[in-house]
Amino acid sequence: MTHSAHASDRLNHAGGPVPGTEGTRFGFFTDTSVCIGCKACEVACKEWNQVPERTDTGFTGDSMDNTGDLGADAWRHVAFIEQPRGHDAMPRAGLGPLVGGEARSAGNGRAGLEWFGQDPGLPPGAHGAEAIPQLPIFNGEPASPAEDGFRWLMSSDVCKHCSEAACLEVCPTGAIFYTEFDTVVVQDDVCNGCGYCVTACPYGVIERRSPGQPGGGGAFKCTLCYDRMKGNQQPACAQACPTDSIQFGPLEELRARADVRAEELIGAGVPGVQLYGHDQGDGVGGNGAFFLLLDEPEVYGLPPDPVTPTRNLGEIWRWVGVAAAGVVAAAGAAVLGGDR
Repeated sequence: MTHSAHASDRLNHAGGPVPGTEGTRFGFFTDTSVCIGCKACEVACKEWNQVPERTDTGFTGDSMDNTGDLGADAWRHVAFIEQPRGHDAMPRAGLGPLVGGEARSAGNGRAGLEWFGQDPGLPPGAHGAEAIPQLPIFNGEPASPAEDGFRWLMSSDVCKHCSEAACLEVCPTGAIFYTEFDTVVVQDDVCNGCGYCVTACPYGVIERRSPGQPGGGGAFKCTLCYDRMKGNQQPACAQACPTDSIQFGPLEELRARADVRAEELIGAGVPGVQLYGHDQGDGVGGNGAFFLLLDEPEVYGLPPDPVTPTRNLGEIWRWVGVAAAGVVAAAGAAVLGGDR
């Protein structure tokens, strides 16, 4: 949405970087607790970046999600996760009563649209008002009466713009680079389509585009709207988001804001609240695009402990050197022993 609620002297009135902020790290904070699954971010991303239609998916029939996952032709992906009301979210200690005074213990799995109030239903006499509610279907099986109702977990996923970007580290042509805003961008005219970045990404974000599509064979992913940022505009997805679920700004300010938001939700009794990609000491050095989740990362299709594959290269080569020295020593001993 247009920047208004979060003041920053490094953002202009429209939410874009002000001139002279080159060298400041910018990124995304996605607050999934207010995502409504509208997919405005997906549409805005495709329109602005001219991302072509995805041809390898077809109609998935998987809940409300037909995008499936991130890829060369899907730089934003809104996940729809349906959970029975009785699902146990990650337990948190010391959770107080809900807003409105309704007591709730940690881990009972309710933290969805009920925060906006109870559904009053249709008015008497309206079409469908007398219909008998049907039990939902989970994994092909009718829910039990105890599971009458469910919550949606919705989240707009995107490239994480890692501090230690594995895709960049393994790229042999220099097609992937850090911008002046510390975002990670692929130059499609330099990419040779080798695919090393695809296998290196711990999140499975980057992908080669199908032949026949514009740039077919090359690797593509979110650029955090680098062209818009250079023009002092915020990324298209953040501008299109109607609930401020996707927030753009200087990364240090977003991290501070995320800490406050997480404490607010925990204090309100929301179970399962955690920040993902927020820790700068994790396996990728922290993310430039991080998330507030309402359940474990695996529920959203995110790896629980991502690690840059190249992180252990130094140790690997050290052991290779030790092994090589051992081989040389053994060979030398064998030669000297043979001379006797």
